[in-house]
Amino acid sequence: MEIERKFRVRGSPWRDMGRGVALCQGYLGATGSATVRVRIGGEKAWLTVKGPTTGIARAEFEYAIPRADGDALLELCGDRIVEKTRYVWREAESRFEIDVFEGRNAGLVVAEIELQHPEQNFVHPEWLGEEVSHEARYRNSELSVRPYSEWSSESLPGSPGDSSSLA
Repeated sequence: MEIERKFRVRGSPWRDMGRGVALCQGYLGATGSATVRVRIGGEKAWLTVKGPTTGIARAEFEYAIPRADGDALLELCGDRIVEKTRYVWREAESRFEIDVFEGRNAGLVVAEIELQHPEQNFVHPEWLGEEVSHEARYRNSELSVRPYSEWSSESLPGSPGDSSSLA
């Protein structure tokens, strides 16, 4: 079971974190009941199946697969691809993954934290912005079909009326 909260990021805390990990992931299918993703990072590849989201939780099944299989499956995804660089930020007992998106999603930066239970308390670093856990458009599967570059200017982070200051 994956229990995850997602936030927009203010500023650029990852700039001093050293080198992140480049990830490329594609979506083979997404329905109301399941999402199937292939992800490549370095010489490794994974196939992931996620169930429907209930609140901030959902079933998740992830399997390591040969890199060559990952490459072949990624080809089947067509343009349903998300590219990003992931940085890990640790503070106290908390572990955040900061994703700096590239390609059609360039300019979007989000942080995720996986929790043991939905009500779990955690450190809120100063760069942690607005929570977007319940906004479907921030899901990577959604970004693969409706990328950040296509969002209307009124709904973009940093637009007039948006209270956060994002990189």
